[in-house]
Amino acid sequence: MVERPSARPGPAGGAGERSRARSALRTALVEGALREAVARQGEALGREALDVLDVGGGTGGSAVPLALAGHRTTVVDPSPDALAALERRAAEAGVSDRVRAVQGDTSGLLGVVDAASADVVVCHGVLEHVDDPQEAVGHLVRALRPVGTLSLLAANRTAVVLARALAGHFGEARHALDDPDGRWGSGDPVPRRFTPGELSGLVEAAGLRVERVHGVRVLTDLVPGALVDAEPGAADALLALEAAASSHPALAAIATQLHVLAVRG
Repeated sequence: MVERPSARPGPAGGAGERSRARSALRTALVEGALREAVARQGEALGREALDVLDVGGGTGGSAVPLALAGHRTTVVDPSPDALAALERRAAEAGVSDRVRAVQGDTSGLLGVVDAASADVVVCHGVLEHVDDPQEAVGHLVRALRPVGTLSLLAANRTAVVLARALAGHFGEARHALDDPDGRWGSGDPVPRRFTPGELSGLVEAAGLRVERVHGVRVLTDLVPGALVDAEPGAADALLALEAAASSHPALAAIATQLHVLAVRG
């Protein structure tokens, strides 16, 4: 099941409401897939409350909802400001007892959390920025228990070619097409992007079995916001289309991000 965005854009909505609705569209599918994966892991273990480790989890966009569902969550992030915001968010949600904030990163992960301590490890939007993606995935997997799930989200290499071309930056699109890291030039703020095969290969080399690879933001980033804002029901229709397109091989190949779910045990 796909959770609908909490805000409904429409002609009467303010700019802030419309912006929140579009943001919800971008995150709804991946957060829904994560909740389903956590639920499946709980069923496999026969436990309702799991230990979830969110590496690079920032202000708790994933961790706090999981804590509200009853899970014990630990967020490891290098930013003290993000962790302070996480603690405030957890307090406002009434789940401070189920959310732990730890300063750190993937390179020193096993220095701040115990090996084999998590039932689920979440790492979204981090691999693009680490020095050694294979080493980082290895640390994530070492934090998993013998039966566990890894949720990995990273930027898709193919998508940036399409995005730069549609923006009229044809030279940058060509550069991204040929660049081994999928960068469009020296000004690209993303150090690297991945193909589905590269992400799956990293996970499999670390000893996990890939269960699913799907596209995230296949069409949402391409559809003009004005079209979604102006038509009642357009947000729900676009989300339903995104859900269908996310697993379609040809369409998932152009998604802004790739979401890999992998298991051990």
